This record gives sequence, structure tokens and C-alpha cells, in this order.
Amino acid sequence: AGAVVTECTSSKPPSAPIMSPRALMLPTLLLGSAGTGLGLRAGSPLRMSAAPLTKGRGMLYQDVTHTIGNTPVVKLSEKLVPEGVTVYAKCEFFNPLASVKDRLALAIIQDAEERGVLKPGDTVVEATSGNTGIAVAMVCAQRGYKCVITMAEPFSVERRRLMRMLGAKVIVTPKAGKGTGMVRKAEELCEKHGWFLCHQFENEANWKFHEATTGQEILNDFEGKQLDYWVTGYGTGGTFHGVSKALKANRPEVKIVLAEPEDAGLLKSGIKTERKEDGAPLGTHPAFTPHPIQGWTPDFIPKVLEDAGMEAVHELMPIPGAKAIETAKLLAANEGLLTGISGGGTMWAALETAKKAPKGSVILAMLPDTGERYLSTPLYAEIAADMNEEELEIAKSTPSFQLLPDVEPVLQA
Repeated sequence: AGAVVTECTSSKPPSAPIMSPRALMLPTLLLGSAGTGLGLRAGSPLRMSAAPLTKGRGMLYQDVTHTIGNTPVVKLSEKLVPEGVTVYAKCEFFNPLASVKDRLALAIIQDAEERGVLKPGDTVVEATSGNTGIAVAMVCAQRGYKCVITMAEPFSVERRRLMRMLGAKVIVTPKAGKGTGMVRKAEELCEKHGWFLCHQFENEANWKFHEATTGQEILNDFEGKQLDYWVTGYGTGGTFHGVSKALKANRPEVKIVLAEPEDAGLLKSGIKTERKEDGAPLGTHPAFTPHPIQGWTPDFIPKVLEDAGMEAVHELMPIPGAKAIETAKLLAANEGLLTGISGGGTMWAALETAKKAPKGSVILAMLPDTGERYLSTPLYAEIAADMNEEELEIAKSTPSFQLLPDVEPVLQA
């Protein structure tokens, strides 16, 4: 009785932190001095129980874009983490369309609306490996814009289907054209039809939104708590650029580890990307070779990333593709954290950092998206749809409802 419910009616996401119901747990255990062994300072709250609150969020949302951000930070167990070190994951798959790119899409479209360059009835175009396209399609569906996505052939087909489900038109470009090819196609379409191009790889709204949201969330969640390392990879470089600015301004002691695919060491090469006047790449970077970490490192260095500079980077870590896949599987099987290959790559970098970090160190890694977006990729190559031998033995251990190969189905024994 007497409960107050706030309706979120602003055209922008609410500034007050909104934690996902899955992240709100009872009871809250206030740890004293013993909590310092977990990387927590005295009095820091750590939610221990799996019993969810039933109070809701205390507000009603005007539309889906208001649920973007305020993603939870989750502690990993000792099953994967070296002794004496604490590792957390910031789970960006809690965003409404299950990736960090929801932030980017809202940032770019909202910025274009405020500048008057995007008007009702316009068509929004972007070149993407999938997550940005899904996020852009979501925001366009909510705002009422038409959406056209260009995407290179090798990226997972489930991403195409998701975008089409959200009302977007998906133009698939040849594999040989790589990321540069899908960008060129997007540019051509906008020049031909007068459509709005998001320019995710060059748009300053991208990293500025991360500085204002993702970075502030990390600062708020770790206020009064220890944080020694922040680990991320890069696609556009928006997360790295924005969060690193926020951390260096407010927590300069935090060391930043930036990861990139071992097969595509563009930053490691020291060679800059040649650019057009608008900052878009002129062609493929000479250090690029194909890699399995979808969403990371296109065949050029994005301007958003380059503009951040490398001064804030403590370590640039190459990620073997096989280790990224293996670590994503380990996170799912041991922690219940279902993330994609890029999340596996970031966490591998975090765990490698943990192995050499001083005892008592606290590390935060970004998990950019969900593992459900990779069903047709090497992440699931060894995961069969049919029952394996162990599962068949379990099925046969009781007499009823057996569906065994090469025999008639059994219902009641």
C-alpha cells in the first residue's frame, strides 16, 4: 500500500542506475574486514543468495531503449580464477538485445536526432558484423525508421535472421570484400538514396556515450572498492575509448589491458590505417588476416579506436582464436555465463592477466554479448544437437519415453 511507481517518460534513458532484476539478489551480506580477501573493502556489499527480489524496479519504461545500460558486474568463482586474485565480468548481454552495441545504436541515433540530421521516415544504414546491426534495427523499429544493414558473408546467419525479424533489410556482401567491402556498400547505398549512415567506426557519439554510461557504471559499482585492471577487446573501439577516458580521469591507478586477435594484430603492427576525408578506411590493413572472433578487429583500425591513442594501455594482448572459443565454453560450463567468442577472448586476457598480477589484485573484464548469437560458428562446432552416448545411456536407464537411434520410439514401458 502506498507504493510509488515512477514512469520513465524522457526521450533519453534515465540517469539513475537501473539494475536488472537478475542482478538484484537477497539477502545482501555486508562483509567486514574479511571481505578484503575477495577484493572488497570493509562494508562493501556482495549479494550472495540466488533468491530474487519481487519488488520490481519501481518504475515503468516508456520504451525498450530506456532499458539499455546499467548492466551487472558478476564475480567469477575459484573454478576458473587463479588463487589470490579476484575477477569480475561486466555482462553486457543484459542489454535488451543482448550486446554492448545496444549502447552504440542508441547513442548514434539519438545524437543524429538531436542534431536534426535524422528525421521521421528516414532510412538508417550501417555496415556491421551483426551486433551493431541488431541494435540499430531495434532502435529503428522503436523509433519508426526504416533500416538497411550491410553485412559481410562470413558472419553468422542467425544475426541476419534477427535483424530481419526486427524489420531490417539485410544486404549481404561478398566474403572477399571483408569488412571494408560492407562499409563501401553502405556508403554507396547512402550516396545513391540519400539515406543516413551511422558511421559507427568514425562517429564520436559512440565513444562519448560509453564515457557517459559504461564508464560511469564501472566507477559507481567500484566506488570505495579495489579495482586494479580493466580488460577489453575492440570492434569499433568505442568501449575502450570511452571507458578508458572515464577511468583515467577518476581512477588513474587502474591498468588497462587491450586485447586483439593474434591473427589480426593491427595495433601490434604499428601501421596506421589510411583514411578518406571522413575517417573511413581506404582499404584493408596489411596486418589483417581472417580470425574467428566475430565482432572484433575489422580489416582496418577504426578511427574511434585510433583517436583514443595507446597512451592509456598498460598491455596490448594478442588472443589466440582457439583460446577465445575454449574460454567462452568454460565460462558457460563453469560459471553459467553464456557469452560469445569475443567474451571468451576478453576473459582469456583477464585470466592471463590474473596469472601474473600481484596477489590480491582485482580485475574487471567486459563480456560484450550472448553466446546464443554464435550457433552457426566454431563456438558450437563440437556441440551436437543429437544425444551423445552418455545421454543415450541416461535415457535408457528408465523404461519409458525413449527416443533411441534406429529403433521405434518407446512411450509407456
